[in-house]
Amino acid sequence: QVRLVESGGGLVQVGGSLRLSCVASGRAYRENAIGWTRQAPGKEREFVAAIAWGRGKTYYADSVRGRFTIDRDSDEDTVWLHMNGLRPEDTAVYYCTRALTTTRLSQGDYTGWGQGTQVTVSS
Repeated sequence: QVRLVESGGGLVQVGGSLRLSCVASGRAYRENAIGWTRQAPGKEREFVAAIAWGRGKTYYADSVRGRFTIDRDSDEDTVWLHMNGLRPEDTAVYYCTRALTTTRLSQGDYTGWGQGTQVTVSS
């Protein structure tokens, strides 16, 4: 069984940076895509970024491209989301999320996610 555990959220001012971490367990996740989605109060969950675990190819939502970076460490079974230039609209609960492919992850077809970590950007 794959388990995803996020950490690293918090309160930051506009323009600040945070790094989210996701530790994955259960070997099956290495066959899939893994990434980050987020959900703000009163809004639907949306795609943020994804990485193909094997190839390392990355994908980003237009709203975060150029500000956020996703990467992974195979030895540590960890995926990070480096967030720079944070804006109030980035405030949300961020979920480490897996899917069969990065395309499916970007389209909302998930196979699992963690408990989430809160990111709050104050203006």
